Amino acid sequence: MNRLAALAAAAGLLGAGPAAAEVLAVVDARLPGPTGAPGPPVTIVVDAGRIRSVGPGPAPAGARVLDAGGRLVTTGLMNGATHLGLVEVDAAQETVDAAADHTPLGAAFDVAPAVNANSTLLPLARADGLTRAASYPSGADVAPFTGQAAVLRLSEGPEIVDRPRAAVVAEVGGFSTRRAGGSRAAQWQLLHNALAEAKRYRPLPPEAPPGGPRDQLLNRLDLEALQPVLAGRIPLVVQASRESDIREAVRLRTEYGVRVVVLGGAEAWRLAPELAAAEVAVILDPFDVLPFTFDKLGARLDNAAILDRAGVRIAFSVSGIHLSHNAGAALREAAGLAVANGLPWDHALRAVTSGPAEIWGVADHYGAVAPGMDADLVVWDGDPFEPASRPTAVLVQGRQVSLRTRQSALAERYAPAKRDDAWPAPYR
Repeated sequence: MNRLAALAAAAGLLGAGPAAAEVLAVVDARLPGPTGAPGPPVTIVVDAGRIRSVGPGPAPAGARVLDAGGRLVTTGLMNGATHLGLVEVDAAQETVDAAADHTPLGAAFDVAPAVNANSTLLPLARADGLTRAASYPSGADVAPFTGQAAVLRLSEGPEIVDRPRAAVVAEVGGFSTRRAGGSRAAQWQLLHNALAEAKRYRPLPPEAPPGGPRDQLLNRLDLEALQPVLAGRIPLVVQASRESDIREAVRLRTEYGVRVVVLGGAEAWRLAPELAAAEVAVILDPFDVLPFTFDKLGARLDNAAILDRAGVRIAFSVSGIHLSHNAGAALREAAGLAVANGLPWDHALRAVTSGPAEIWGVADHYGAVAPGMDADLVVWDGDPFEPASRPTAVLVQGRQVSLRTRQSALAERYAPAKRDDAWPAPYR
């Protein structure tokens, strides 16, 4: 075991095995009402990692009991778009696996094989109530695609990819235009051409000779990666913020019949009725208000509320460093900001649970405190959208995970009361 692994083990950060097949009863749990106020006490029975029942009454005989103490209990939260497991330290290139430069890959760039289950950022996210996250690629060499995203299950242990190849991601506008000759017009032309080529694509029979003439721009790998998009099995996520780009994304939906999701969408409020009519979901950042780029000149704090009132399915993500660092804490604060700017509390909860689950295709097993769903549960000591609130217990697929993090271990080690303690063995 190397020194880093030894330190992680000493701090209790190494992953555990899969969930044990046991019956667990979370008693005196209170599910939130529409305003976030706790409802009447219920018992949530968990069997082999899934919720068996939710209702009044005592724990079943022989069940292990977790007493929620009358506290609020919600589904574990899901961040709609992150770089968790792909980026540890932005400045350390060996820890950055979200982009593929100098390769022939575009839509085919799949981030799932690079996901790092031992990232020190995952325990921190779990300790903030995050149990699921979508992790998406930030760049590839075949514009305008950045690759294929994965859905993560933030359990302890090595198997944290819940759904690989969950969507194909393309980026239009902003700083990405230089990858397509400097114009977003070229990005849209390339995207339309890619979908048209993928629609015409037919795999060659095994006996066909290699090579031969070709007049398409995309290679076989990218064309095959787009087939699930055209079939409607996974969405095409278009990362865009400007109104004109979001309009073009809606046109993709109507022209090709593909499922389209807008990621970013700072000016999406301008198109709320059109997005709702086309059933185009939006993953937005509630902190978007200052124009970091010219694409965000129309950003406003009530973007989420306007979209929600129009019937647009929404989810939340927080851009910048919070795509990997503090991905749970930032998400909770962002949801609270959306509530402060007109989004109903229960709709904000949906935007960090069932909303992203539906967008990323995992709503069949995650996203609600209901029988048959994965037992991703969080017991809170207050309103989860208040930054000062904390989880007192977190379950992922029925297994209670540690809330201890590298940060809490360091704070404990260097607390004033520990000044005279002996140094840990790895430091001697």
